[in-house]
Formats: sequence, structure tokens, C-alpha cells
Amino acid sequence: MSERLRVLIVDDEPLARQRIEDLLAKEEGVEIAGTASTGDEAIDAIRGLDPDLVFLDVQMPGKNGIDVVETIGASEMPLVIFTTAYDQFAVKAFELAAVDYLVKPFDDERFVDALRRARKAFEHRDEQPQRKYIEKIPVELRGQMRVVPVAMVDAITASGPYAELHVGDRTFAIRERMQTLEEQLDPAIFFRIHRSAIVRLDRIDTLRRASGGDYAVRLKDGKELSVSRSRREELERRLLDR
Repeated sequence: MSERLRVLIVDDEPLARQRIEDLLAKEEGVEIAGTASTGDEAIDAIRGLDPDLVFLDVQMPGKNGIDVVETIGASEMPLVIFTTAYDQFAVKAFELAAVDYLVKPFDDERFVDALRRARKAFEHRDEQPQRKYIEKIPVELRGQMRVVPVAMVDAITASGPYAELHVGDRTFAIRERMQTLEEQLDPAIFFRIHRSAIVRLDRIDTLRRASGGDYAVRLKDGKELSVSRSRREELERRLLDR
């Protein structure tokens, strides 16, 4: 018997969530893992429930569907079928590797077609070629281009439009988004502890409670970086697993 597909439904409209639930109820081999009505709820549910597929509304108050994917990281997302009343987001959706894109109101046949596409991707997920992560990062130094091996990077922090690579006692500035760097780095080695900081896990010396109930990591070179509350528990798990 084929593995069951665990589905998360995200939409700020109760009737829209109910419609997808009703359509999924007609399908065999599908389990509804949960529902969410906001982008923040979706992020927590994806991290906590680990669904195989998400029906993700694009337009929601606060964080929208695109924000959800960018917060989690495209490489860490389950399969995604975007749903929205606006088709202008289609290009962005497929840039984020969506399985399909349903424009409301969609009929039953179109829904079944999208679900079939997701099932096929799910069944063949282990046949996908293993993703290759970057091993070198080009930087400009005094007008010359040089390459920094990723293995030498202790941490990366955001600084305005730049990201700063911390390599021992040296710092290199590159014009790159933190989100892009996060997706290009091996998640088994690097972890984003804050929206403005990515660290190499084996460079962390201690995780400690800072002032005001916040947390921070101390790296082996003595550098301290803040840990966002939403990432602390996952960071603790990652450190215990090492």
C-alpha cells in the first residue's frame, strides 16, 4: 500500500479551508495533518507537523504565502500547491518550486489534477538528484575577486544591503541576501539562528540565556550572536543531535 500523503491546509478564509477539506475527504491515501489561517500559524505548523504537502493561500493578512516559503526556506518546504484569487503571483510561485497553482474559484477537476501532480512528486521524491550546496563564496577584496571556502566560514551576519562572512578574525562583505545564502548552504552544517545571522553548528561553543529572557550563542572564537525565540528550540535539537 502506498504511503499516505499528509496535508496541511492554509487559508485565512474558513470556507476556503473547508472546501479543500471536503475535496480531500473524497481522496484515498490522504490525511489532513492540520489547518492554519495565518502565515505565522502556517510557519509553526510546517515546522511542527512536518506535512508532505501544503495547500498555501498567497494572499493573507500579515505574512502571505510567499513570505511563508521565504521564512521556512524553499529547500526546507514540503510540496506546495499555491491557492489564490490572483494569478499575478504565478511566476513567483513557480520560482519557489510550487507543484501547482490553483486560481480561485477552481473546479473539482482542476483540484484533482493538482493533487495528482503532487502525489506523483511525492512518490518520486527519493529519486530526485541530491541537491548540491555551494562550497565556495566569491568576495571582492581591494578591487580583486577571491574565493572563500565555505568550510572556513564561522558565521554570516546581515549588515544593511550586505552580508558579512566571518572567517576566523577576518570579515568579508558580499552583496547577497541572507535568504539566498541560507538556501545555498548545507542545512546539516549551517543553521539560521536569527533573521540576521547564520552560524556553522560546529563553531557554536554554548547556547545561553541573555538579558531580558532572550538567548544567544557564543562561538568558539568568543563572538556572541542573538538567537530568535522562534528558532531556539530547533537550534537546541540540532545541537543535541550533533
